[in-house]
Amino acid sequence: MAEKTSNQMWGGRFAAGPDAIMEKINASIDYDQRMAAQDIAGSKAHAAMLAATGIISDSDADAIREGLVTVLSEIEAGRFAFSAALEDIHMNVEARLRELIGEPAGRLHTARSRNDQVATDFRLWVRDQLDAADAGLVALIRALLTQAEAGADWVMPGFTHLQVAQPVTWGHHMMAYVEMFGRDLSRMRDARARMNESPLGAAALAGTSFPIDRDMTARALGFVRPAANSLDAVSDRDFALEFLSAASICAMHLSRLSEELVIWSSAQFRFVALSDRFSTGSSIMPQKKNPDAAELIRAKIGRIFGANTALMMVMKGLPLAYSKDMQEDKEQVFDAADSLMLALAAMDGMVRDMSANRESLATAAGAGFSTATDLADWLVRVPGLPFREAHHVTGALVALAEKRGCDLPDLSLADMRAVHGGIDDTVFEVLGVENSVNSRLSYGGTAPVRVREQIARWRERLG
Repeated sequence: MAEKTSNQMWGGRFAAGPDAIMEKINASIDYDQRMAAQDIAGSKAHAAMLAATGIISDSDADAIREGLVTVLSEIEAGRFAFSAALEDIHMNVEARLRELIGEPAGRLHTARSRNDQVATDFRLWVRDQLDAADAGLVALIRALLTQAEAGADWVMPGFTHLQVAQPVTWGHHMMAYVEMFGRDLSRMRDARARMNESPLGAAALAGTSFPIDRDMTARALGFVRPAANSLDAVSDRDFALEFLSAASICAMHLSRLSEELVIWSSAQFRFVALSDRFSTGSSIMPQKKNPDAAELIRAKIGRIFGANTALMMVMKGLPLAYSKDMQEDKEQVFDAADSLMLALAAMDGMVRDMSANRESLATAAGAGFSTATDLADWLVRVPGLPFREAHHVTGALVALAEKRGCDLPDLSLADMRAVHGGIDDTVFEVLGVENSVNSRLSYGGTAPVRVREQIARWRERLG
């Protein structure tokens, strides 16, 4: 029975059906059934256009539309019996449609090929993922803005090489991730705008001799225009690659933030406390609270990177127009999209729930000679030393403080003047971490007033 059905779908060219191995390698229904809603939406738009242009009758179009509504309801209710013998979602839907409405189902594929059909379905599916990523990123950015606003003037250490460098504010650090995820949001929106062209009507590769209206189907499916070249329309997978590329960069940002949360929540740092909702315990050590959500995000990112590379490898050697290799375009994208959406949701939850330890942040901000650069800048501004000399003097003072086992503000004025006679007691005004961050007033700097300006800018941008 399966062979007979498959032969009917392929047409009279083949005398025998595929054997089990060929059926297994050829079938994609196990994963492309995820595009059922998009496939049915495309078929409904196509049938309506065929009727509007007089290619099929209105009664056939009505029967097709009603049948497709029934098929979708069966799929959504979990009552649809998918068949590997029918290869993919397109043939499964069409076969069930024939069972429901009979002969009119055979007219649905007029002026259409599986090539433009799958290109349309996949494009619609990826467009939905771009919209979902957009929503996830906006939610995460809002969570970061809330954290930044709460701690706009909380001092903490800024790091280079994971060594204490200069004091910054908690708000400033949170806003760095707002900028990073803001670029991700821009990439998702840019990719969506570029991919929003309809392949439907390109047929197998050369267009069709039927008097179709591609503008009508494009509008019905929310595309801004039909794709301009039929060869490119059926062979293009740039839209999926752009999604994976943008997803990979976003995933890298999620991984960087995950790494910081793992470090910050450790007993050695105690910068943040993650909520119980996004932590787990140990089976043997009762004191443990593990940042598993952050660690799992950090690990899942590799799947997204791998999907990007895998699809690049599929596409790199394909001549125009369609090759069966392109059936391997979806599984990787589906998995990457699942991983990205889950990671975005988990990170949003962690950021919303986490609490920063203001006391630990402030204590760490003053350690490691974090105001040394402020001292060097003061030596340039007040005694008028060239910066290179100021750098040398500051280094000598740091070495002295290290020898004494204290920090720069703990050195006496006499100690400092012994290194350079131009130092006076106003130097202590710049050695406190609060003074340090308040002085960083340049655009994009860590001063609380600048942080609050950036928060306001982003809240206005998001609306």
